[in-house]
Amino acid sequence: MSVTLIVGAQWGDEGKGKIVDLLSQGASMVARYQGGANAGHTIVFDGKQYILHLIPSGILNPGVKCIIGNGVVIDPVALIDEIKMIEEHGIDVKGRLFISHKAHLIMPYHKLLDQARESAQGGEAIGTTGRGIGPAYIDKARRVGIRIVDLLDRPNFEAKLRVNLNEKNEVLKKIYDFEQLDVDLIVETYLDFDKMIDPYVKDTTLLINKAIKDNEKVIVEGAQGALLDIDHGTYPFVTSSNPTSGGACTGLGIAPNTITNIVGIVKAYCTRVGNGPFPTELHDSVGDKLRRCGAEFGATTGRPRRCGWLDLVALRYSVMINGIKDIALTKLDILDSFAEIKVCTEYEVGGKKLKSFPADSNTLENITPVYKTLKGWNQSMAKKKSFDQLPPEAMEYIRFIEGFTGAEVKIVSLSPDRKDTIMKG
Repeated sequence: MSVTLIVGAQWGDEGKGKIVDLLSQGASMVARYQGGANAGHTIVFDGKQYILHLIPSGILNPGVKCIIGNGVVIDPVALIDEIKMIEEHGIDVKGRLFISHKAHLIMPYHKLLDQARESAQGGEAIGTTGRGIGPAYIDKARRVGIRIVDLLDRPNFEAKLRVNLNEKNEVLKKIYDFEQLDVDLIVETYLDFDKMIDPYVKDTTLLINKAIKDNEKVIVEGAQGALLDIDHGTYPFVTSSNPTSGGACTGLGIAPNTITNIVGIVKAYCTRVGNGPFPTELHDSVGDKLRRCGAEFGATTGRPRRCGWLDLVALRYSVMINGIKDIALTKLDILDSFAEIKVCTEYEVGGKKLKSFPADSNTLENITPVYKTLKGWNQSMAKKKSFDQLPPEAMEYIRFIEGFTGAEVKIVSLSPDRKDTIMKG
C-alpha cells in the first residue's frame, strides 16, 4: 500500500502541480480531494504550459487514472473547458478521468452571490476569486446543495433547484439588486452538462479504495494551502474547505491509516493572494524583485501575488498540523541573485515573543517578524542535477529549514519544468 498525500504548506501557489505531475509518473492514480476552480496548478512539460483548475495534475502522464473527489465543488463550465483543453493537446481523458457522483455543483447563483457579497464588503472583503466556491460550500453545509447524482433524477433536480432559486432570487434582487435567474434555463443547461460528463461519473470512493487494497501507488492532492484551511488557517481570510491533510480523508472517502507519506510543498519564500495577514510581506524593492523574478501572478486570476521572506514560524505550524515528514522546496532558483536571504524565526507583538502560531487574525496583522539573515549564493542554479552540486550557501539554507521545522527536504525544484528537479535518494 502506497498513498502519498501532497499538501500545500503555505498560502497556496507553492508549485503543487509540478510536484504532483512529477511524482505521478510512477503512480497508477492521482486524486483531488477539495476546493474548486479557484485554484490553478501550472505544469510545464516539453515546452508547453498547462494550467489545470479541477483535473488532477497527473493527467499529463499516460496511464494514470485521475479522480475528482466528493470534497471538490465542480463548476460545469470550467470542467468542460478544461477537458476540451486537455484533449486539444492530444491527451486522452476518457477512461482516465473519474468524477465522484457525490461532488457538489457550483450553480449560477453561487457565482452571483460570491461576487455580490465581495463587492458589498468593500474594504472588509476576503479577496475571493468570485467563482462561487464559498456559496457552494455554504449550501453543502446547509444541506441544500445540488450534487452530480441529483442530475440523474430530473423531477427531483428541478424541485431542489426551484426551492433554492426561490430563496436565492429574493436575496439577489432585494439585497443586491441583481436580475433574477431563470429556473427552466438552468435546468436545461445542467441536464446538458450531465450528458457531457456522464462517461466520467463513478463511485470514486469505491474506485480509490480498490486501488489502495490492490497495493497500487496513489497520489492524493489538494488545492490552495494549509494556511488557508477553514479550521486551521488565518480565519476568516481562508478558503471554504480543508486543504490540510485531514481533508483528504473526508474529501475522498479514504481512511487515515491508508496514508503512508505526507509531502509538504514549500516555496523558498512566501506569497499570498487576496486579503488577510501576511507577517513577512515586503512592500519594498525586495518584494517587487521576488514578484518579478518569480513571475508571481495568479494562474487563475492573473492577480499579482503579495511577496515576502520565508516564514518558518508559520511553516513549522503547518508541518505540525499536517504531519509533514518530507518537504518539496520549490522556486529556490528565484533567490539566485540575492546577496542576503532572510527567514522569519520568531513573532513579536508589543515587544513580547509569541510561543505559537496565533489563531487570531488581528494578532497576526500586528506581528513584528524577527529575522535571521543567511548568506545568498549569488549564482545560477541552472543545470544543477544533485544536492551535492548546489552551492554551499543554498545547502545551508536547506539545512536551516530542516532544523527549524523538523521535516526533511527531499525534493528541490529549480524551474517550472519537470527536468529541473533534484530528488534525494
